[in-house]
Amino acid sequence: MVDDFEAIKLEYDPPVAWIVLNRPERLNAMNGTMLDELDRALTSLATDDRARVIVIRGAGRAFSSGYDIERDESEVGEATHRDITADFDRLAGNIDRFLKIWDHPKPVLAAIHGYCLAGATQLCTFCDITVVAEDARIGLPSIPIGGGYITPLWTPLVGPKRAKQMSFVPGSQISGDVATQWGWANYAVPADELWDNVRELAESIATVPAEILHMKKVSINRVADVQGFRAIAPMGAETDALLHYSAAVQQLSGLIREHGLKQAIAKFSAGDW
Repeated sequence: MVDDFEAIKLEYDPPVAWIVLNRPERLNAMNGTMLDELDRALTSLATDDRARVIVIRGAGRAFSSGYDIERDESEVGEATHRDITADFDRLAGNIDRFLKIWDHPKPVLAAIHGYCLAGATQLCTFCDITVVAEDARIGLPSIPIGGGYITPLWTPLVGPKRAKQMSFVPGSQISGDVATQWGWANYAVPADELWDNVRELAESIATVPAEILHMKKVSINRVADVQGFRAIAPMGAETDALLHYSAAVQQLSGLIREHGLKQAIAKFSAGDW
């Protein structure tokens, strides 16, 4: 049954559908189940007449902390479990999932509150519109167990210098206000106004007939693709897969397996690794 989900919720408020990332106890960290269910929900909504606009948001106190690297063994110590080709295929597969947002026939919005970190920022770059709470924290991983998987997708939005600033400094974060100033997000609103604001925006978009919205999206995406967005999207999978087999990443991955993510971050930050 399409609506029988474990890691997300699908809520209908016609003409808007809300995909809710629903692992609040893990700050909505994206595991394999969540990614599979997100894919299923998007596929279902493509032909669902109840929804003309889709909004992705997070349950609890955050949008998402990114990929679940602590509990999902497939995300830590990759060389122990697969060869480099299989690792690349896994990483590229995540990008293919997110390209379904980019290519979806309906507008897909992201509503960001709390934390939006690492791979969750990757997801948002494929959404058509991103609205953030002013006090949201948007950032990158606190421990560098990969290389260039996420920030290449920031580059068309914020420029190479800002993308490098975020990438080079472990745990870099910016506020919702700054994310808007940089061009990563469309605009920022006070946190207590976020849901009502996004609902009003989605309902306004939904007044446009579906076929017109579809072709408007196609026309703008074509320009972005000619400018290189689609070519950029999978590039990070290559550098990430290569770096997963480096001595440094193997050591850091082992640190996470041995101590857990929080303690591993603390040890890395203190230079104790």
